[in-house]
Amino acid sequence: MADQLYLSLWFPNFRFDTLPAALVSVLRQFALISGSGSAEVRRVAAATVYPISFNEAPAYQRIYVNDDRAQSTEDSIIENAVAEATEQLHDDMAYEFEMKWNLWRPEPGSAPSSEAALDTLWRPQPSTVKVIGFGPQFDQATYEQNGHIRIDFGLDTPWVMDEDDEALDEEAQKHIQQNVEMLLAFTLSVEKNSGISSRLLWTESGEPLAEKLIARLQRLN
Repeated sequence: MADQLYLSLWFPNFRFDTLPAALVSVLRQFALISGSGSAEVRRVAAATVYPISFNEAPAYQRIYVNDDRAQSTEDSIIENAVAEATEQLHDDMAYEFEMKWNLWRPEPGSAPSSEAALDTLWRPQPSTVKVIGFGPQFDQATYEQNGHIRIDFGLDTPWVMDEDDEALDEEAQKHIQQNVEMLLAFTLSVEKNSGISSRLLWTESGEPLAEKLIARLQRLN
């Protein structure tokens, strides 16, 4: 069953007024790993600020159009988007930034219906990732469990398929391996370059996914 995948980050001697800089650093690492520096992945897709808890209506929200329809894409550059959304820091708010990366996925409807059918088609498809910085009083100080910054990768399906390894063909195994390598590369890049003191890759169900991912990568190699 698909599970929600998160990466929680904690910073040493963390001060709330340093949250914007920490968010910029993490977003830069994501841009570096996710798209070889293309224009799209250096930019934020959306920014939202939640007061008190995620159940409340956003206090701020902006969706960026990063294509030819946009009059200017300067506002969506990571540094500019973070500066605008965090212009007024409040310790009971959470600051969320959406970015995208391409993950290998099977195309809907391409799975073989019989032994004579064509193999499943795999293509890189855009997937949304949310990077969230927490105020110390947001949602009753849940940052102690969630991290000063939490990355929400969405469902873990691109990294953990329902099928056993033996049931996956060679192409499927190769693309799952590429997804896993990108996830681990981002995690290690943040650890090396963003000044964190600890990190935790976890799932909503509590399943120890990090060990499973490493084991899968070792089997696929």
